[in-house]
Amino acid sequence: MEFAQIFRVFGRIGLLSFGGPAAQISMMHDELVVRHKWLTEQKFLGALSFCMLLPGPEAMQLATYAGWRLRGVPGGLMAGLLFVLPGAAVILALAMGYAYYGQLPLVQALFLGVKAAVVVIVLQALLNLSRRALVGVQSWVLAALGFAAMFFLSVPFPLIIGAAALWGYLASRGQVAAPSVTTPVPLGTTLRTATLWGALWAAPIIIAWAFGATFLADLALFFSKLALVTFGGAYAVLAYMTDTVVSTKGWLSTAQMIDALGLAETTPGPLILVTEFVGLLAGFAQGGPGLAVVAGIMTLWVTFTPCFLWIFTGAPYIERLLERPRLKGALAGISAAVVGVIANLSVWFALHVLFGTVRETRFGPLPEIASFDPLSFIMVGLAGGLLLWLHLSMVRVLGLMVVFAGALHGLI
Repeated sequence: MEFAQIFRVFGRIGLLSFGGPAAQISMMHDELVVRHKWLTEQKFLGALSFCMLLPGPEAMQLATYAGWRLRGVPGGLMAGLLFVLPGAAVILALAMGYAYYGQLPLVQALFLGVKAAVVVIVLQALLNLSRRALVGVQSWVLAALGFAAMFFLSVPFPLIIGAAALWGYLASRGQVAAPSVTTPVPLGTTLRTATLWGALWAAPIIIAWAFGATFLADLALFFSKLALVTFGGAYAVLAYMTDTVVSTKGWLSTAQMIDALGLAETTPGPLILVTEFVGLLAGFAQGGPGLAVVAGIMTLWVTFTPCFLWIFTGAPYIERLLERPRLKGALAGISAAVVGVIANLSVWFALHVLFGTVRETRFGPLPEIASFDPLSFIMVGLAGGLLLWLHLSMVRVLGLMVVFAGALHGLI
């Protein structure tokens, strides 16, 4: 397989990968299995199952695995980077434009349409995931507990994920793994790969700390921790990220976080690129455009270097890992709890868009009824009709909502 051909195929995937993981995985299936026949159906589905076990964006990790299967580590690097970099370049341009012009009255009015669309987009993600993940009483219980723990008790997201994984693991006791038919990989090779990529992951954090760049070190440590718990996609960790970035760190406002997600939805590549947007805005607020670019690069590095670590270390073990029923049980537990976490995010976004004032209480956010915004309610209803009833694409819905918001601003 020639590198030029891999570059062309994955470059096209990276440039056209709009619409979230489902659309991206479908596009890769068409290119890799149907059109070029580089992977068999069984290998593709097995790789997808493995990537769903990992933290991080499964579509980007699937692209990296496919490149690794074709041309080893260089092929994996090429495929993974081509999947991420086009969207990262767009995010850089959008974030810098937002940092300079986001507070203008017209721009603020246009973002009313973006915020309304985001409420419905997160609701659609919740509905799609619940159909796949909630298949029995136990999964519904886990989803309900995940929602209650995060919304009412503010339990940290990593603790919810850990508890759900343990529940699923223990519930799978007694199931026997199928006999393995794969050849074991030398342990020394695995350790060398993990050490190399672990060192690459940690290097910029250590450098920032050594030079006293406390903001960059803090930023990198937080997003490194986020990379370890990003099960269930970007929506699952957004509430945790928002709480930390807004309430604990004070890097962004709630409105900026909602705008960041809306703009990230318009770009190709994985939605977790929203972390780059957050890093860029936080850096801009701390030290202007120069620090913004450095912070954005740092955020990209600690978000996506772990993806290469997981794939290059674990890819030789895919068949063996997928034979483990307890591992599958842990994944099922995580998936169910993530439904509840995304439900929390959906309610949280809706409250902050529909009400001007939302107070944080001991038992979760509480809106002031007098601050209800009828115009926002109408815009959310319109976005719901476009996305859930007419089934328009997310990018088209976001564009239409911006147009509608602009027209309203002109009339009012």
